[in-house]
Amino acid sequence: MTISLIVELALSGLLLMTIGYCAVLERKLSALRKGQDGLKDTIANLNSAIVAAGESMRALKQTAAGAALSLDERMMRARAMIDELSILASSGERVADRIDRGTPMTLKNDAAPAKNGAMPAALANRLAALKPEARMPKAMGNVR
Repeated sequence: MTISLIVELALSGLLLMTIGYCAVLERKLSALRKGQDGLKDTIANLNSAIVAAGESMRALKQTAAGAALSLDERMMRARAMIDELSILASSGERVADRIDRGTPMTLKNDAAPAKNGAMPAALANRLAALKPEARMPKAMGNVR
């Protein structure tokens, strides 16, 4: 064997090893390309999910703002009712104090108080003739 033949056989072996390595490298690169396509799909799905989440957040903000306005309105109505009920309660306390002190309340001639503390018949008849809404204080008509 000559030296040139040995060198050619060595080069052929190295060339076969290079071809084998290139085949393995090609397989890995094609797998990487497939993974890259999957990654693109994943990124597209993630992007659409982010857009949907942003829209949901905007809708949630609008709903929360509407709820806050509604709650503020209800709070204002409740405070107004509290004020009105406070006035009614203080008025009732003054009436109760007058009754406790024995201050006579002026009644019409046919509505004299009964001696046993019961409501006079004439006054009871007038109250019964009134509609139920007329017997309630104005503030109680606002209570739901």
